[in-house]
Amino acid sequence: SLVALNVVAVLGYGEWWQVFTYMYVHATPLHILFNMIALFFFGLALEHNIGSWEFLIFYHVIGLLAGLFSLLAYAVLGAGEVWLMGASGAIFGVMLGYATFRPNDRVLVFFIIPLRAMSMVLIFTAFEVFSEFLNPYSGIAHLTHLAGFLFAFFYLWLRFRLNPWTVFWNRDRFR
Repeated sequence: SLVALNVVAVLGYGEWWQVFTYMYVHATPLHILFNMIALFFFGLALEHNIGSWEFLIFYHVIGLLAGLFSLLAYAVLGAGEVWLMGASGAIFGVMLGYATFRPNDRVLVFFIIPLRAMSMVLIFTAFEVFSEFLNPYSGIAHLTHLAGFLFAFFYLWLRFRLNPWTVFWNRDRFR
């Protein structure tokens, strides 16, 4: 693939565009469907908070950094056979951005489980951490999802002076 992210293709053959294009290809129709549903619900709300241009920059910076982080991690781990694709790294960053600006919004996880936005992010983060360690060869890029959260955390902190962790613990003032 010329557009999915692969350690050998990027580092061995110089196909550097893959650290950007991997966000725009998906493994299955369900993969893109879930990512686009999340982008629609969380991205639209976040865009209202930070503006269209800022959202565009946020989304692409988080996706790019999550891809670079994964590329380096897979290179260090010797996982040259891994092909990374999908917008999930950027989407997980968008979810954290949404929850930081709207921590008390009620979200229906899987359309049935009501949770506050920040609680949803904490649960998803815990799930990703456990999944990465319990089943690292699942074919799901849990590391990229976590990198999306991590880089979104720093982006929000540096760009908006918002610490998502502090917002979570002081969420009552956002009611």
